[in-house]
Amino acid sequence: MAHSVSNEQSEMSNTTPLLLRRNRWRFPSTIKLKTTLSSELSGAVGDLGTYIPIVLALSLVNNLDLTTTLTFTALYNIATGLLFGLPMPVQPMKSIAAVAISESPPLTIPQISAAGLSVAAVLLFLGFTGLMSFLYRYLPLPVVRGVQLSQGLSFAFSAIKYIRYEQDLAKSKSGPPRPWLGLDGLIVALAAVLFLVLTTGAGVDDHHEDEDVVDRRNRVRRRLRVLSTVPAALIVFLFGLLLCFLRDPSIFNDLRFGPSRISVVRITWEDLKIGFVRAAIPQIPLSILNSVIAVCKLSGDLFPDREASAMRVSVSVGIMNFVGCWFGAMPCCHGAGGLAGQYRFGGRSGASVVFLGLAKLVLALVFGNSFGRILGQFPIGILGVLLLFAGIELAMASKDMNTKQESFVMFVCAAVSLTGSSAALGFFVGIVLYLLLKLRELQCGGFGLSKSKKRKSSVDEETSLIG
Repeated sequence: MAHSVSNEQSEMSNTTPLLLRRNRWRFPSTIKLKTTLSSELSGAVGDLGTYIPIVLALSLVNNLDLTTTLTFTALYNIATGLLFGLPMPVQPMKSIAAVAISESPPLTIPQISAAGLSVAAVLLFLGFTGLMSFLYRYLPLPVVRGVQLSQGLSFAFSAIKYIRYEQDLAKSKSGPPRPWLGLDGLIVALAAVLFLVLTTGAGVDDHHEDEDVVDRRNRVRRRLRVLSTVPAALIVFLFGLLLCFLRDPSIFNDLRFGPSRISVVRITWEDLKIGFVRAAIPQIPLSILNSVIAVCKLSGDLFPDREASAMRVSVSVGIMNFVGCWFGAMPCCHGAGGLAGQYRFGGRSGASVVFLGLAKLVLALVFGNSFGRILGQFPIGILGVLLLFAGIELAMASKDMNTKQESFVMFVCAAVSLTGSSAALGFFVGIVLYLLLKLRELQCGGFGLSKSKKRKSSVDEETSLIG
């Protein structure tokens, strides 16, 4: 069996893209990348289920400049893919986006940029001082898993709403039930779900379950390996782009070639105050927990030999926003949900996000702001399907809780996070609960130890008397 495994590894290494095999700084010869060009391309679109709705909503409500955001997020993607060597995602800061859209009146671009700069300053401070590494090292794993579980289920709940109901992204509200027929109907979304399940199964574990079985199950394993080479998520996304033009052929007439002009945003003290108080304060705990700690923990789960450093991730998020927010780019971060989604659909290296960055850059330079017309017609049901698989993959990271006590802390943390719509609140409750349980163990352990010592001493006295 060891011989067959080594043959599989050599076959996979031969199919590794040239970009992956030459990147020796991140992938030394001792690391065998089990990836292909098609799987990296498929993984590249794994987190678009969150990216597209938020970007589209901000462009409709807050006049976000698509050329600027596409250009800077493209550069972020390329840089993080090369530096981390992982499918490290670049996602919108969700809490800032939610506040910017829902406020009345909506936040302006300078206020949104001020919020992003405020979060960036905090993450840079935590990263450079080593406090982020300290938090990552000593935070209890059940609490981190609770945050991941809540974020994953939150994505899944949003995905089900996208699939079942019409969506008004500009108002962040669900409408009437989605019709069965139509180019954005339930049948289209369910067909995408069936296609992704048939091609990708329940995840990568499917390929390892039957290694000790021969004959029939070997044939099953070969068939699963063939199916895994299909860039399923990429096919679904390209099908969604085709439906955009079928839903509204007038898109062709509205497309304008060339990017818009990128300019520096003028941020006043009033913008800084509003952005910090209304948008940055809710975002900071989410960025620390989900954008740094949870994503680093998940990277260690998925890639044990390439676990991301909490300090580097924190500094990366800070630098990204300190550069882009001055030009009005959407505040961005690295998210555990995006990493889970890109891994779920085949991303195994930094190549997947590099490909995504190059695609964004081309779209920004060729179509500019008119690309919003295409995004406006993208089937929301298909975005919901991609988001559903990403959310479930993130939630399944919590499967390693081995004791009832760990599971108890994790589920309470997740329940509070979901009910209160606040990862920070769930995190605080989880920490308190974890400490209480440890305190209970210490008290019981000390009491039990003293009793056992007394019992042992009494037995020794009795044996000495008998002797």
